[in-house]
Amino acid sequence: MNGIAAERGEVLLSVVVPAYNEAGNVRLLHGRLREVLAAHGIAPWEMIFVDDGSRDATWEEIRGLAAEHPEVRGIRLSRNFGHQYALLAGMEAAAGRAVVTMDCDLQHPVELVPQMLAKWREGFLVVKTLREETPSELSWFKRTSSRAFYRLFSFLSGVDLQPGLADFRLLDRRALNELVRFREEGLFLRGLTEWIGFPACSLPYRPGKRVHGVSQYSLKKMIRLGWSGVSSFSIMPLRIGILIGLVGSLFSAGGILYSFFGRFFGKGIVPGWASTLMVLSLLFFLLFIYLGVLGEYIGRMVVEVRRRPRFIVSEAVNFPGSRPFPHD
Repeated sequence: MNGIAAERGEVLLSVVVPAYNEAGNVRLLHGRLREVLAAHGIAPWEMIFVDDGSRDATWEEIRGLAAEHPEVRGIRLSRNFGHQYALLAGMEAAAGRAVVTMDCDLQHPVELVPQMLAKWREGFLVVKTLREETPSELSWFKRTSSRAFYRLFSFLSGVDLQPGLADFRLLDRRALNELVRFREEGLFLRGLTEWIGFPACSLPYRPGKRVHGVSQYSLKKMIRLGWSGVSSFSIMPLRIGILIGLVGSLFSAGGILYSFFGRFFGKGIVPGWASTLMVLSLLFFLLFIYLGVLGEYIGRMVVEVRRRPRFIVSEAVNFPGSRPFPHD
């Protein structure tokens, strides 16, 4: 356990919750979790809310809650760094022997936390959760795109990700210490959690209903997270290469069809013209793909070489003894 954790004493459980514009859900989530943990005699525990640059009263709610309850701690990031980095910020500050990460929108059922701890006590260092929904609860597009992503990620990276895998998980202190050692950009914690190994198990869950606000995870953010996960794990980066390659393939296909029909049905076609156009179209198609692959590698190298902080903490509350991030 790190020095900061030692200052806070022995903590059995840390619950890390990233929050972005979740002012209406902060107190509800804490209240539900407190009731569940008290009913099962789970103590001592702490709850770390990470405000990821919210534009509403989320930070004021966290500060107020921390003033009323000593187990609540708050971290405020200087701007919106993204869900994965907010999770990382809370994980680095956690002191618990077991650390649970969950969202603030109440869709991750707190009633599952005691079961996760029970699996942890059985010897599992990683307890994952798998989201289960009926077809009527999830749109066809979301269901199909999610399955396609997990299959593509597993195929390209060699890391098997189960469909429905969520950022609602429990990590033993040993697994957490290994996870926070990663200094790479483009975090994809679901993939990294699988990659580090350690004995693991899975628990199914049915998502709850959001009480306040709307989902902050737009289609654009989901696509960005998917691209980041694939490109950071795969030796075949796809972010730019596939996009340009697809556009190039459309022009290539059109050129090939045009030259094919011109060869057999056209009149006055210069001999050799069709085959030349087909070869040039194919070469340009391949060139666009490889330029995209090269650009992806160069872009990642630039980001890594910069070594910028992955997140910046502007304020922290209820951390006894010292700030949670002494390097800031």
